[in-house]
Amino acid sequence: MTRPIRILGIDPGLRRTGWGMVEIFGNRLGFLGCGSVTTRDDDPLAARLLAIHDGLMRVLDEFRPDEAAVEATFVNKDAKATLKLGQARGIAMVVPAKAGVPVAEYAPNLVKKSIVGAGHGDKAQIRMMIGVLLPKADPRSDDAADALAIAVTHAHHRQSVLHAALKVAAR
Repeated sequence: MTRPIRILGIDPGLRRTGWGMVEIFGNRLGFLGCGSVTTRDDDPLAARLLAIHDGLMRVLDEFRPDEAAVEATFVNKDAKATLKLGQARGIAMVVPAKAGVPVAEYAPNLVKKSIVGAGHGDKAQIRMMIGVLLPKADPRSDDAADALAIAVTHAHHRQSVLHAALKVAAR
């Protein structure tokens, strides 16, 4: 008998980085926890990135995920904001990778399509569907709900992602 697989979903952001932890066992999906790592707007950028790092390290230490998934960055009109988001996303990818946890990436539209059924669902639709898919979940922020959506997306797509990674590693 195989053991459950723990998946950490991360929704990177400089103000709030959402995290969500689910567990899959066969075709059953269970909620383990969720929350947000918050930073102070008036702190220097390096201190904010360190806060995200430390917060995610606490989550990894508490839940010990087997796999992680991070939402891919979208580019917006504000280059400075996009760059800062990219830095937060880098922290979100490095923390699990440094702990030996494989990290997958998912486009925002794929996450929305996987959860809501359409690639352009809004925050309210995602929260509602997370409540349906994970009845015990209690996300207190959109960031935490989005992170759970990323974890659920990975749970649904992980076999094809892992298969592709193995093919690349075999080259």
